[in-house]
Amino acid sequence: MFFPFLKYKKIYFIFSGVLMLASIILLIIFGINPGIEFTGGSILEVEFQEQRPSNQEIRGKLGHLELGEILVQPTGERGLILRMAEIDVGTHQQVLDALGRGTFEELRFESIGPVIGRELKQRTRTLIILALIAILSYVAFAFRKLVSPRRPWQYGIIGIIALLHDVLIPLGVFVFLGHFLGIPFTVPVVVALLTIVGYSINDTVVVFDRIRENLFKMRDGSFERVVDFSLNQTLVRSVNTSLTTLFVLFAIFFFGGETLKFFALAFILGIIAGTYSSIFLAAPLLASWTGLQLGFLQRLKK
Repeated sequence: MFFPFLKYKKIYFIFSGVLMLASIILLIIFGINPGIEFTGGSILEVEFQEQRPSNQEIRGKLGHLELGEILVQPTGERGLILRMAEIDVGTHQQVLDALGRGTFEELRFESIGPVIGRELKQRTRTLIILALIAILSYVAFAFRKLVSPRRPWQYGIIGIIALLHDVLIPLGVFVFLGHFLGIPFTVPVVVALLTIVGYSINDTVVVFDRIRENLFKMRDGSFERVVDFSLNQTLVRSVNTSLTTLFVLFAIFFFGGETLKFFALAFILGIIAGTYSSIFLAAPLLASWTGLQLGFLQRLKK
């Protein structure tokens, strides 16, 4: 069965454009809700032996300690995570006493200074920029033997556009969750987004590589026909690969514990967006760009 993917490319572009625009608007209006890893602060995770107090009760018990803004996040049936400004050892003990020492088990306590948070934020930006440059260079090198009008750098640029699509969508979801539900943007989420970058470009390169192979086999066909044929060949492979990964990620999301929940969520969103973009965005963009270039060259000849 042959499906004409490029016939509906305008629908794909509109759908992806709306999602990306929505993510950008959310990012501009609300901004990221950074976790304590980036801003500095303390995180305390406990599990109560019996019924967990309500969020209002927890805030009431800690109100006299002047901890500033406290994010109370229930976990599981009796667990609780508290995120607050950086506190010392003495204040940490006061928090435990206020919560009712002996009625819960302390699972985790971490404290990160603001200087470390700023350094981590700067290194994260640098790492993302270097990763994008490396990916652009790799794709351009991998497709260096292709001739005009399908130049190697075109594949690299479109690969980067697909990556932005795949990262912006989960980022927009986390901006929404951070603003309305107080979900912080933490290092595990950043790790998930960087992993998405590698996973997504791998899927896109597989599609591009099949297009490259078919360009040499189908020399008499149009470029659009080659792209459609290549997408039909790689569709099942891309979907099956993504599904096997999603099965594991859903297991981590539901059973892997609180520390891995949002890592898994970001990865799930990125896998879905990446699978979509490699089939319905990257290849159609390449065909459209090539078509525009050919049309421009023909007008110049006239």
